[in-house]
Amino acid sequence: MAATAVRYLRSVGAPTAAEPYDALPRPDLRAVGEDERLPVDPAAFRSVLGHFASGVTVITAPNTDGEEEDRPAGFACQSFASLSLDPPLVTFMVARTSTTWPRIARAGVFCVNILGADQGDLCRGFAVSGADKFAGVAYRPAPVTGSPLLDSVPAWIDCRIQTVHTGGDHLIVVGRVQALGGTDTDDEGEPLLFHRGRFGRFSA
Repeated sequence: MAATAVRYLRSVGAPTAAEPYDALPRPDLRAVGEDERLPVDPAAFRSVLGHFASGVTVITAPNTDGEEEDRPAGFACQSFASLSLDPPLVTFMVARTSTTWPRIARAGVFCVNILGADQGDLCRGFAVSGADKFAGVAYRPAPVTGSPLLDSVPAWIDCRIQTVHTGGDHLIVVGRVQALGGTDTDDEGEPLLFHRGRFGRFSA
């Protein structure tokens, strides 16, 4: 059948092969041109996002390093949030370059210490890298995980690490709540707030 069709096309003078032709130039595939959208400037990013006021916490974990380290782990953390009610989950973000995070990861547990309005100095102490952050800081073990529960904090959340996700230059840590507590009195429950690089307090 195919041979018959070819003979017929030849008999009527129809071309049986495609004539050569010049292909159109293939366009360069790209997402966004360099002249269409400038990259986000890190300083501008921090400045704009600094307008978002947040609370302040100290994330702590028990010592798991034996003789290598004779103290628990902890760092000041602004990027904390509740995540889920059922099951009860919370989350915090930590820089991938953090030297404290590997110790918390090894422990597998942590306690979120929510700071009160007068605990700015406590926050600054836990924001220093390389120092003994627990020097002169009173604490007791959290009831389930044994993570340091700092004295006089208005609220605390005792957690086990459930999962960890990557998020650019940070890690997104999800914790399952094992126990929690706090004060309901107005004079002791006022939060420490952070806004545009400064501490502040809530005003109704």
